[in-house]
Amino acid sequence: MPHSSSKQLTREPGLSDPCGMLTSMNEDAFWQLIEDCTPTESDPDAELLAATLTERLAQSPLSLVIGFAEQLSWALHRLDRKEYGHNLGGDAVLYTRAAVVAAGLTEFENVLRDPAAFTPYATDLIWAESLLYAPDRAYRRITGEEWDRDTRYSYESCSNTEGWAD
Repeated sequence: MPHSSSKQLTREPGLSDPCGMLTSMNEDAFWQLIEDCTPTESDPDAELLAATLTERLAQSPLSLVIGFAEQLSWALHRLDRKEYGHNLGGDAVLYTRAAVVAAGLTEFENVLRDPAAFTPYATDLIWAESLLYAPDRAYRRITGEEWDRDTRYSYESCSNTEGWAD
């Protein structure tokens, strides 16, 4: 379902909600959480964003952590396309896609509409590797166990076969 910025989202009563966490981790809630946790100061590698997300998710029900991981994987999967990664190798493709997600919904949609908007991420090697680990760290804090994450969509580079087809 496409994101609708005019859609009203409901909040769960009693949820520990210092930054406005939303009740379910649908796409709208995912992007709202990214926005709510984005620091006001410079955060070129999304380290502060990832730390804040980890903290917020660790104070949430486990279902929200899992939902966040699903939404993150879906967003990264949508950016897993040849026109973004053809000049990058290895993990650089993944980490630059993560940086687009860390930049928020507006930038994410802009890059989806115009692949040229991805160029600065690739040429300047703007990475957000730490964003990838936020749900795993939150899961570990909640459960005390490592998470063998298995999301519906893989975020690994080249896993979106349609995006890499000739």
